Amino acid sequence: MNFDRIRLSNFKPYGDADLRLTEGVTVIHGLNGSGKSSLLEACFFALYGSKALDGTLDDVVTKGEEETEVELWFTHDGASYRIERRLRVYDDRVDHQCTLESTDGSDVSRDGARAVREFVTELLRMDAEAFVGCAYVRQGEVNELIDATPRERQDTIDDLLQLGKLEEYRERAGDARLGVEDVLGNRRGRLDQLDEQIEAKEDRDLHERLNGLESDLSEVTDEIDRYEDQRERAKETREAAAETLETHAEKREELESVKAEISEIEAAIREAERERDEHRDAVREARERIAEVEAAIDDRLDDAGLDAAEGDAIAARREALDDREAELREELDDERVSAEAFRNQATNLAGKADDLADRAAELESAADDLADEAEAAAEAADERESSVRELREEAEGLRERFATADVDRDGVADEREALRERRGEVRERVAELSAELKNARERVEEAEALLAAGKCPECGQPVEDSPHATGIEDDRERVDELEGELAAAREREAELDERIEDLDGLAAAADRIDEIEERVETLEERVEEKRETAEAKREAATEKREQAEAKRAEAEETREVAAEKREQAESTGGRVSELEEALAEVDDAREVVDAVEERTEAIADAEAEIERRREKRESLREVNDERRDRLADKRERRDELADAVDEDAVEAAREKKERAEEYLEEVEDELDRLDERRTELQNAIGSVNGEIRELEALRGERAELADTVEAIEGLHGETSELEAMYGDLRAELRQRNVAELERTLNETFELVYGNDAYSHIELDGEYALTVYQKDGEALDPEQLSGGERALFNLSLRCAIYRLLSEGIEGAAPTPPLILDEPTVFLDSGHVSRLVRLVEEMRGFGVEQILIVSHDDELVGAADELVTVEKEPRSNRSTVRRADAAELDVASLADD
Repeated sequence: MNFDRIRLSNFKPYGDADLRLTEGVTVIHGLNGSGKSSLLEACFFALYGSKALDGTLDDVVTKGEEETEVELWFTHDGASYRIERRLRVYDDRVDHQCTLESTDGSDVSRDGARAVREFVTELLRMDAEAFVGCAYVRQGEVNELIDATPRERQDTIDDLLQLGKLEEYRERAGDARLGVEDVLGNRRGRLDQLDEQIEAKEDRDLHERLNGLESDLSEVTDEIDRYEDQRERAKETREAAAETLETHAEKREELESVKAEISEIEAAIREAERERDEHRDAVREARERIAEVEAAIDDRLDDAGLDAAEGDAIAARREALDDREAELREELDDERVSAEAFRNQATNLAGKADDLADRAAELESAADDLADEAEAAAEAADERESSVRELREEAEGLRERFATADVDRDGVADEREALRERRGEVRERVAELSAELKNARERVEEAEALLAAGKCPECGQPVEDSPHATGIEDDRERVDELEGELAAAREREAELDERIEDLDGLAAAADRIDEIEERVETLEERVEEKRETAEAKREAATEKREQAEAKRAEAEETREVAAEKREQAESTGGRVSELEEALAEVDDAREVVDAVEERTEAIADAEAEIERRREKRESLREVNDERRDRLADKRERRDELADAVDEDAVEAAREKKERAEEYLEEVEDELDRLDERRTELQNAIGSVNGEIRELEALRGERAELADTVEAIEGLHGETSELEAMYGDLRAELRQRNVAELERTLNETFELVYGNDAYSHIELDGEYALTVYQKDGEALDPEQLSGGERALFNLSLRCAIYRLLSEGIEGAAPTPPLILDEPTVFLDSGHVSRLVRLVEEMRGFGVEQILIVSHDDELVGAADELVTVEKEPRSNRSTVRRADAAELDVASLADD
């Protein structure tokens, strides 16, 4: 797997960043706090989302921004993908949108943070935690494995090598076994309980009890049938007596009914006669009202404009009033519309005049603003011209320095570089002379000490017997000679330092002249721009003032037209009032006509009422004649019924009915008792049948449960075997992985510490580590120095990475090897070993290695260099990529 490209927007310190990554070693270089690690965190976040963060989603959004975006392009196993994550912060919430799609034409896409994370985990065969443990050595975690306890190291490495899954499966199998044991215990207990229940029911002899109950039920049923036959005969006797009583009762009721009807008919006749008298009085009153209304009509005819209160005359008068009203209303509507139109026009024109005045004021204000802006632009141009003059004066002064110097601007850098090389040679000569002078002085001091003791400084023999007694003089002369040469060399070094210092000043002056020339060119362009801006602003201000004057004139004309429209509206309003008064007069005349018409209709209603009441009196008379005929018939029927009622027959029937009812009450009690007994027997039979069915069900349940217990016992054996298998498999795979990991670790360790004080590393089955020296002495890794421990841990991490890469079935490519500040705990000597480790990992087939570091030696070993810088004013980070072969590592270190 390789990272191809990462694009950021508002991610942590980055505003906008777009970086392409290639195969090989890429070093991300920059000052502390510039945002180097954030680039790797962005790649990690793109793959795994919130699972890759130490904090919350809020922490990745740049301060002051509401939205962030991260896009990652990567290639895995020959396929290309692109992941896009967008975060938007609002209302104390974070909206997280995420998509993944293939970029090579294959139909692969995922939508949603969870779906993308699951796809990446399945694709890479490792989740976020495994990714960090295998391929991503984060800053400050370089000693994590070596500082861990043996148990922690064992769990971590097992998880990285996917053995933790086997332990998880073993625990699941164990849980399943315990669950099966619980179920098996419950089923065995239930089986014993069923045996006890079946035995208890078989002891009760349920079938014999059922036969006795069925015999008792048959006897009770026969006795119930006998009593029910006797009850039916008693009911027949009671019904015959009741029919006799009912017949006599019907006749008595009919007699009473006839008497009541006679009374009702007599009352109805009296009521009808009273109504006839009321109708006669109402006719007289109606005639009196007609006379009064006719007199009132005569009084209102002149006011109504009528000659007579006749229907045709009233209709003609109303039609004339309607026509007059229509004419007046039509004219009134026209006048009202005209008045309203004039008023609206006056209002609209007044508003338009105000708008024009406001627009004129706005234009005048805009003209003032433009004039101010023109003045500000002119002042800015003056200031820049002043700056140009000052810069030219400064540049002229700097050029004067070169006029008196023995080197020109173009040759300063080359001259300084040559002198630096010569100074280096002189310094090496000073060091050699100092060492040689020190040795010569030590020889002189030793010789003088021997001479003081009376011995030859060369052979140690007494001076008087030594042929070399004069050798000390040569050493003293050599000391004087060396001191002279050393003084001359140091004087030359001082001269070179002074000359280089002068050249440094001239180089700075040359750089400043270049800077000034570039700045002057920029300022002159800006002066011209400001002059043009000022002129354009002045012209725009003049145009705005002319427009404002035109708007004021137009506003004045509009106000005059509005006043004319207001006068026309007032004139039209007077005519509207006159027409409204004429309409009121028409309404008054119509009201009088309506009153005459109402009174005419009242006379007609009264005459109709008189006729109706006359007809009602005649109808009531006819009805009463019919009632009198019916009354005679009812009185005749009353006399017949009074003769037909026989009280002796009624009394005999009543006695039979009472005796039958007494028997029925007695037999009902006995039947209720027998019915209760039958119900008891039926319930008992049902209960016994239920117990028999329960017994059969218990026997069936026991048979099924026995089969289930047998199956569960077999399942228990299988889960126990499965649990043991996972444990054995994990132990076997761990031993295989231990051997492979020990091999890869020693290969890596040999590359780093070959021909050094250490021989090899031993790894036992519990992942306990032991380092052996060349002499065979065993050391615990914690006994190593800080740099050695850090490098040792990096070797272990790289060995695990290699094991995963070589051991994954199907040869799925591993992710890039990512090292974040790996040199934090390393001294200069161990950094070179780390460089060697990185180069060898390339040789083992690691296609892409990403390193965050500011160490010069690592920077020099890079195929590509990514420089991260933070802009002080905006506090935003930027990235730029370069080929490491084209970069000056020393200059980067100086930066």
